[in-house]
Amino acid sequence: MIDSVHAVATLRRYVRKDAKADLAAGLAVAAVAVPVGVAYAELAGFRPEIGLYSSILPLVAYAAFGSSRQLIVGPDAATCALVAAVVAPLAHGDAALYASLSVTLALMTGVICIAASFLRLGVLADFLSRPILVGFLNGVALSIMLGQMGKLLGFRVAAKGIIPPIVEVLGRLGEIHAPTLAVAAGAFAVLIIAPRLAPRLPASIAAMGVAGVAVAAFGLERHGVKTLGVVPSGLPAFRAPHFDPDLTPELLAQAAGLALVSFSSLMLTSRSFASKNGYDVDPDRDFAALGIANLASALSQGFTISGADSRTAVADAAGGRTRVTGLVAAAAVALVVMVFTAPLRYVPEAAMAAVLVMAGLSLVDLQTLRILYRIDPIEAGLSVLATIGVVAVGPVNAILFVVILALLRFVQLAARPRVEILGQVKGMSGWHSLARHAEGEAHPSLLLLRFNGPLVFFNAAFFKQKIMASVHEAGPELRNVVIDLLPVTTIDATGLFAVKEVAEALRAKGVGLCAAGRATEWRQWSEKRDFDIRIVRMFPSLRAAFSELGAEAERHGQE
Repeated sequence: MIDSVHAVATLRRYVRKDAKADLAAGLAVAAVAVPVGVAYAELAGFRPEIGLYSSILPLVAYAAFGSSRQLIVGPDAATCALVAAVVAPLAHGDAALYASLSVTLALMTGVICIAASFLRLGVLADFLSRPILVGFLNGVALSIMLGQMGKLLGFRVAAKGIIPPIVEVLGRLGEIHAPTLAVAAGAFAVLIIAPRLAPRLPASIAAMGVAGVAVAAFGLERHGVKTLGVVPSGLPAFRAPHFDPDLTPELLAQAAGLALVSFSSLMLTSRSFASKNGYDVDPDRDFAALGIANLASALSQGFTISGADSRTAVADAAGGRTRVTGLVAAAAVALVVMVFTAPLRYVPEAAMAAVLVMAGLSLVDLQTLRILYRIDPIEAGLSVLATIGVVAVGPVNAILFVVILALLRFVQLAARPRVEILGQVKGMSGWHSLARHAEGEAHPSLLLLRFNGPLVFFNAAFFKQKIMASVHEAGPELRNVVIDLLPVTTIDATGLFAVKEVAEALRAKGVGLCAAGRATEWRQWSEKRDFDIRIVRMFPSLRAAFSELGAEAERHGQE
């Protein structure tokens, strides 16, 4: 939640010895934020200065309210692609309406994030699983890269999706504009070579700088190479957004999706760098900080922002120690906006497209996909399915698609928990799954079962089915079924009725139903609700149940 007192106190406790490192890191971040802000503004459908506006006040807001020491916020490739996909169909080519809708979207996203923080919904950071988020970002990366083909080749590509644009480009190879393609190839060369020759120089600023110099020196604008044009200097004046109120429900729905995706992405970056540097972050506080940062972006006529993993990596690599790094970066970008925008007019669109393609490539994560396949092919399949969803229905509709995927995966895991038959293994204490220990032995008159999950309405039928099937396979000597309650964290009303129904069915077969563990909790719960559970025989532990029921079985055998 929002904690302005804590935020101010943190800044007041600033240690001066960190100043040099934070200053250097802040300038390094600004050197990357300027060209990336310009490029991502183009991706989101805005003039370049809008991307710079979105890189100033949000940094200040997160520095004041966020919990991560390294995280840098600002325009993000995936978020910008989503903004464009949301706003473009609603604006119908009207630039003023496009700007108003984007500001409104940032405002709504900010309000939703702050409300979610007050409701302590930071747990949503874990809602989109790593496989689904990786698959979603892989799909967005493909969309970004394919969306830049026309600018790289010098003609407009009308087709949408994945396959249609490729087919269109292959059919129009004769229309390629050679000077534009040459500029794009040069920009790609600089982006690839610059990190090797000058590791401290941001490759994006090098590529745009070299391309801009080439345009100015050789007059490439006269040969049809499109450039950014004049970029106005100075900070923006506040303007209230104007749009058709009938669009409000749709914008709210899209803002909620943006909030979920941008927060999940932000927390992934935040937690990664917190883990690397040995501290923890507060998801609820960061949810609020993201919301305030988006409000700040809206106030400065910007668009929706998120955590910026590339700029965060720059801050960390440059030695940034505190959130003051973000304040320094914000001041440096503001200085550029007020004084140094003139050279940006020569930057060609093809060079920006090259930067965006490289940004898209940085989102592609095949290594994690391979790791996921080794861990669990089903998880890897879900990741690929999320990528296909983005490709098939577009990044905006894919938000709902991946949320549904996440829900289905959760239900699949919770509705079908692992059920294990337990036994004793020679040389090992306790009780172990016989499926994993073929040498283990079960008592012929006792069936020890472990149900690894809560017993609730969506798995109660599965619980009954598994127990009755296990009883059927146990043989005629079976006298008692013992359920290990320790993994059963919750039992709802449907679960309780399922237990009673199983107990009655077993009693009809001459078999008793027992439970081990959570005996006091079970008794107190039933007494409080006046629910008769005497049909189930309780034991404090599996050891106690095995000892007493085994002894009873022996006495019964002697009789």
